[in-house]
Amino acid sequence: MTEVAASQKKSIDIARIMQLLPHRFPFLLVDKIIEMDGEQSCIGIKNVTINEPFFPGHYPHHPVMPGVLVIEAMAQAAAILSFTGDAGKADDSKVYYFVGIDNARFKRPVVPGDQLILTVNPIFNKRGLWKFKAVARVDDQVAAEAEIMCTMRDK
Repeated sequence: MTEVAASQKKSIDIARIMQLLPHRFPFLLVDKIIEMDGEQSCIGIKNVTINEPFFPGHYPHHPVMPGVLVIEAMAQAAAILSFTGDAGKADDSKVYYFVGIDNARFKRPVVPGDQLILTVNPIFNKRGLWKFKAVARVDDQVAAEAEIMCTMRDK
């Protein structure tokens, strides 16, 4: 890897994520961005613990992270990628909406103790509408994948 390429890849801690996203506990579903390559890719993590507020009801004797929340975690990673690129900056005048999902597939359950690795790559960005290829993995196995669409709008 060249020195320039290495300097463009960066990580983002939870304090910065909380500056970029309006989500807060219990709905903030990205703990850290471990690699960001400009506007080209984003790899984040979500540490799944038994303390998650959804586990007592989904399901009490066999806790499984709801698939919709796995998709939401991927969408939050996509928002972080959008807000850190040149296309838009996070501020109090903007809101980021999840507007569509295509080709969603769930391949394995996500359970307490798992670490979700969220990989997001843009497919296109036209007039404020973003489409991303997103994959959530656990232990190098695909847990879920989807194409997600988001848009940034003024409040």
